[in-house]
Amino acid sequence: MRKLFFSESACKETKLHSSATHSSWLPLDRGKLSKFSGHAAAGSSIESLMKMPEPAVLPHFKPADYVDILAQIHEELESCPPDERSCLYLLQFQVFRGLGEAKLSRRSLQSAWEKASTIHEKLIFGAWLKYEKRGEEAISDLLGSCGKCSQEFRLLDFVSQVATGSHAMSYDDESDEFRGSAVVHFRIRDDMIACDRRKLAALSTPLYAMLNGGFRESYLEVIDMSRNGISPIGMRAISKFSLSGRLPYLSADVILEMLDFANKFCCKGLKDACERKLASFVSSRQDAIDFMECALELGCSILAASCLQVLLNELPDCLNDEQVVRIFSSANKAQRLTMVGNASFSLYCLLSEVSMNTNPTSDVTVSFLEKLVESASDSRQKQLALHQLACMRFRRKDYTEAERLFNAAFSAGHLYSVVGLARLASLRGNKHFALKLLDCVMSSRWPLGWMYQERALYLDGEYKLENLNKATELDPTLTYPYMFRAASLMKRQSVEAALMEINRILGFKLVLECLELRFCCYLALEDYRAALCDVQAILTLAPDYRMIGGRVAAKQLRILVLENVEQWTAADCWMQLYDRWSSVDDIGSLSVIYQMLESDTAKGVLYFRQSLLLLRLNCPEAAMRSLQLAREHAASDHEKLVYEGWILYDTGHCEEGLQKAEASIAIQRSFEAFFLKAYALADSSLDPSTSATVVSLLEDALRCPSDRLRKGQVTLSMSMALPLFKMAVLALNNLGSVYVDCGKLDLAAECYINALKIGHTRAHQGLARVHFLRNNRSGAYDEMTKLIEKARNNASAYEKRSEYCDRELTKADLQMVTKLDPLRVYPYRYRAAVLMDNHKEKEAIAELTKAIAFKADLNLLHLRAAFHEHIGDISSALRDCRAALSVDPNHQEMLELHHRVNSQEP
Repeated sequence: MRKLFFSESACKETKLHSSATHSSWLPLDRGKLSKFSGHAAAGSSIESLMKMPEPAVLPHFKPADYVDILAQIHEELESCPPDERSCLYLLQFQVFRGLGEAKLSRRSLQSAWEKASTIHEKLIFGAWLKYEKRGEEAISDLLGSCGKCSQEFRLLDFVSQVATGSHAMSYDDESDEFRGSAVVHFRIRDDMIACDRRKLAALSTPLYAMLNGGFRESYLEVIDMSRNGISPIGMRAISKFSLSGRLPYLSADVILEMLDFANKFCCKGLKDACERKLASFVSSRQDAIDFMECALELGCSILAASCLQVLLNELPDCLNDEQVVRIFSSANKAQRLTMVGNASFSLYCLLSEVSMNTNPTSDVTVSFLEKLVESASDSRQKQLALHQLACMRFRRKDYTEAERLFNAAFSAGHLYSVVGLARLASLRGNKHFALKLLDCVMSSRWPLGWMYQERALYLDGEYKLENLNKATELDPTLTYPYMFRAASLMKRQSVEAALMEINRILGFKLVLECLELRFCCYLALEDYRAALCDVQAILTLAPDYRMIGGRVAAKQLRILVLENVEQWTAADCWMQLYDRWSSVDDIGSLSVIYQMLESDTAKGVLYFRQSLLLLRLNCPEAAMRSLQLAREHAASDHEKLVYEGWILYDTGHCEEGLQKAEASIAIQRSFEAFFLKAYALADSSLDPSTSATVVSLLEDALRCPSDRLRKGQVTLSMSMALPLFKMAVLALNNLGSVYVDCGKLDLAAECYINALKIGHTRAHQGLARVHFLRNNRSGAYDEMTKLIEKARNNASAYEKRSEYCDRELTKADLQMVTKLDPLRVYPYRYRAAVLMDNHKEKEAIAELTKAIAFKADLNLLHLRAAFHEHIGDISSALRDCRAALSVDPNHQEMLELHHRVNSQEP
């Protein structure tokens, strides 16, 4: 099944830099690449590569022990009052953001929105979700077409939700004696407005004192109000309000007069009514700007919230408006209380995030971060705010202030801020002090990968490589060590070894900078076809990417490389795509599709295929972009409905995806629509009998011809039939899986064998499962060995093969899995379980801890919690349970273990 696994690092859009001339290390001859001949040219290119920047000081909340922080947050969520939950979920969001867990951070943000206890929190987190989902507005539209609304994209009608306070005075009692006449007239220039003295006095204490107290006006029948800023229309409306408690329909200007009057004379009920009425007038950014100034001046929280919602709804564009920026950056504490109540920290977290993404070194960003520091109320909030502001000051080269802020964040408990202090010491030429700072931190606790990476920056030679190797051992997800080692190998003319090094990380983590470095390696080897593959993969992920330190557009380099390779025909492209797909070369497949999209007329199916590959490469944002392009380029209405169905399915809306599939089938029975319906039905129904329906749908899919074949658009039958083959083998493979689940092993084997006949290499895995269920372990092992030999990316194949062999071979296969893809958690769990079976409890826990240090995984935390419980370490077990439930709050086994462990706590 298609699944979304969010990973920010995989899909990061690199910031564009200013354009310049061609790179000095890339010789050009009439627009063509020169051959790399001799050491001079190679040396020139390598020197450019060696100027890679140091890893950035990340402006994230990065606690030294994220498990402990997640456990604390979960414990607090269990007992805190409702009005504190959103702030805790915001902190949880920041922890997951620092870990690079985009999917988990998005879920925490969703929880903050759902658990919001105030209107202010609701609109802030709703706007934040909308900002995070920018580009996904089409999904909201599609949900609307299915009769479902995406709530966070809607403006809140919160005025009706805010309770109207009881502000009326009690002085309208008939027994209360008034000194003056029953009717009082207010003169406003040439107009006289008659008012009920008793009713008007009931609006507020000051009016009561004026009209029935010791003031002269208590005995007057005519009072001059010409200098109080109220017009005759406004005064008549106030008189009517005193009688009925309702405002008549009036212009905004008149209501503003009345609001000012209500503020002067402390008429709470009138002020509330005016605020609510004015809130309904706020419909544009300029309205919001104008009314916000009034709201902050007069302390009108309802009106301010209405204005705030309109402004936040226009993020990030509204931050280009100086008036909007001035409102947020100049608000004092009292004005912030009016504008957002107690949600000031949440507001400036959002504004800072948006501004940092737009221009991290701007004055606007700094001003918002300064407000964030002012709004921080506890230690953890201060750590985040101080560190983020320090990072921005550092980027602006304001080193004195950056040092003060990094020190403050570090003193507050944010250990990662030592990175900023070390960089500043190094910039001043004091690398020894930078090392001393890091050694002090590392000696006080179990060291982490980033600590060794940072330490390596201030060392040379073998000591530097030793620290980078240790960094990779502790945290294999860090990119810089691989790139530095690869660049060092290139400097020593070991380009093949450099390729092997950079391929280590690209085997499990798709990073644009690493693809760029490999592109350069291929250029050094004069392998222009492979270089073209990588630059086209880069452009698929980031169409505007710039290379060589931002000096050259990737598109320009592609043109230069393209002129040095043999051109492929359309048929060649289809065959190349088939070959790469069969060998499980996902990056190669992406490259071929990129090239095909330049000329092929059937772009819809190609963009769809691209989205499948991007999902498999853990690039969900790019995958969604491709899926939306598939929808835009669909050749027919029924094809468009299929792509809409996949968009909904991939964003977790299975039932709505099923509706789109059925609508497509109603127009025309097609392979793609039945295939989508089978997927969506399998995910949206828990009924075991659904398997039979899924089988039937997949069989229907296989009986349908390809739309392109039906329309007679085929001129090269083999090449143009490949889209059908690819979808067909996916259907065969999934049909085989369903047959296995139903115990129909012969039918399953037939499906897998047919899929293998038309090149679906992954069908070896399904066939191996059939062999295993037939008690043929050796056959299963051999089948997985065939997959390992054919697949370019084969970590999962090694992992699966480990299930079909003895313990020693299993250990060897799983060791290979960890080498190829250290993010796969099963090998760590298996090794830990074996150690536990051998009564090596400390070693078992250490094996899990090693992986948990760089991957927040439910299964790892669950197993470690169980191990802690087994050895009687209840507090550690409870901590892991709480952290695991932060990752998945609804995991049933984890909830049961947590309940059991919690009951044992003294």
